[in-house]
Amino acid sequence: MESGGTGYNMKKAFGKSRTRLGFSLAEVITSLTIGSMVLVAVLVVYNRAERSAAAVTRKLDSSRLLSEVMQRIAEDLDGIIATGADTKINIENKFENGFPTARLTITKTFFDRRNQEQTFESIVWQTNYDFASYVDGLVLYRSHSGVALEDKLLDKNKSDWEKELFVPLCSGITYFKIKVPWGTSYLEKWTSTSLPPGIEVTISGAEPFKTVGGTLDVPEEEKIIRTIAIDRTRKIKFTVEKSGLAEGQEKEQGNEPLPDGEKAQPDSPKKTKEVRR
Repeated sequence: MESGGTGYNMKKAFGKSRTRLGFSLAEVITSLTIGSMVLVAVLVVYNRAERSAAAVTRKLDSSRLLSEVMQRIAEDLDGIIATGADTKINIENKFENGFPTARLTITKTFFDRRNQEQTFESIVWQTNYDFASYVDGLVLYRSHSGVALEDKLLDKNKSDWEKELFVPLCSGITYFKIKVPWGTSYLEKWTSTSLPPGIEVTISGAEPFKTVGGTLDVPEEEKIIRTIAIDRTRKIKFTVEKSGLAEGQEKEQGNEPLPDGEKAQPDSPKKTKEVRR
């Protein structure tokens, strides 16, 4: 019994025990390789999800910004036109480097003591090609000037171009057009002294494509369109079509008063009674 226990202790002391102490080098390399492949796959999926979320966020932010621009244009129209009737609106559309651009000028005038027409307030919305940056697109500008905004002391010696400063609002615009609804068609230019019934503003920042005519355009689903009424308090004339009367139904007109108090005559004369001889 003692000799057996002594031999077991000797084997354990000299390191001849068959108990496994660790992994081999091949197993470690295999484990690291599999772990690296799983980590790379997880990073690829995470990167794709992050890019998709960033694209959706950019699209939402761009549409929100363009919607705010539409709202600001509507507020400018309401703010100036509601103050009086001496207001003019000029609309111009053209192409600049292939991009559709537009210019909207809202001007309110008054007559001074010398009976000369002066500009009380003027707002200009326009887009121009972006030459400063590497982005191929347009920049949207807004200018607000007029006698009501001038400082009599500081602006006295300034020229007109120094007073009418154009402030850039956003860049990357690829489509900007302003039209006037006119019946079943649209007018792309308005220079009349009377106000248009309304304007339709179309703006987009989507990737443009080249048309057959050589100009640039964007898909219809990528355009943000808003129709703005010029005078919301105007009286709208409705045209009511007269429907035909049913059979056996007579038209009652005998009780309709006229301006002089008389009664209207019926359309068809009454039948006379037969007189017996």
